[in-house]
Amino acid sequence: MSEQEIDHESHPATFQSTWKSNPDPTALPFPRDSPPFALTAIDWHQLSLTDDQFTAHTWEDLHHLISTNRLDELKRWPSFLKAYLAWSAHVKAKYGSATQYLLQQRLLWKPLNQSGAFRFELKSSIPFGHEEDYKILRNDWSYAVTPGISHIVVWLKQPLDVDSEGALTEAGRRHVTDFVRKRFRVPAGETGEVREGEKVQWFKNTTNLQSVRSLEHVHILVRGVGEEMLREWMN
Repeated sequence: MSEQEIDHESHPATFQSTWKSNPDPTALPFPRDSPPFALTAIDWHQLSLTDDQFTAHTWEDLHHLISTNRLDELKRWPSFLKAYLAWSAHVKAKYGSATQYLLQQRLLWKPLNQSGAFRFELKSSIPFGHEEDYKILRNDWSYAVTPGISHIVVWLKQPLDVDSEGALTEAGRRHVTDFVRKRFRVPAGETGEVREGEKVQWFKNTTNLQSVRSLEHVHILVRGVGEEMLREWMN
């Protein structure tokens, strides 16, 4: 498949529209005893609900969950979760993994190795040091958030410094906070009387919560930002 060829059959939007319009709220995209990956009690509860029965995360709720490190409580719309599970099974069968789909269809990066944590040719040894060493994309599988909030993911070609539990070290966190301030906070208007966190929040899942573990990535949540600026951020 060429880099220019889009695999519409495997595109997340294909699965999202299918499950959003599914008339059976009890339908699952997998045998109940054989999900595509391990599901938590929270996941199973989500799958028992309809979208109308679920309340999306507000900005304040997101801040609370991120600041208290309760990232496992971030949820997708029930229909979105079903679509995500169906998509995960599909791309695993077609590409071998969600990671390979991302590399071939979204990031268009060619790794130097094919197993373990991927390595890539780098323009800079410093994380976020060169624009060719990272890519900013909308999250195809955003958490359920109230209107006006956008979910972005920054993918990196090099790993950030983490501790034994997969959480950012002080050095790793400093790289991210500096990048987020320059790339998102200042352009979004978090200057002067607008306090930090009013328009931009970020988090990095620890290893046990990551669905794509072999590619480094950081989640960015922004609110009150127009489409023009969102497009400018995507590189």
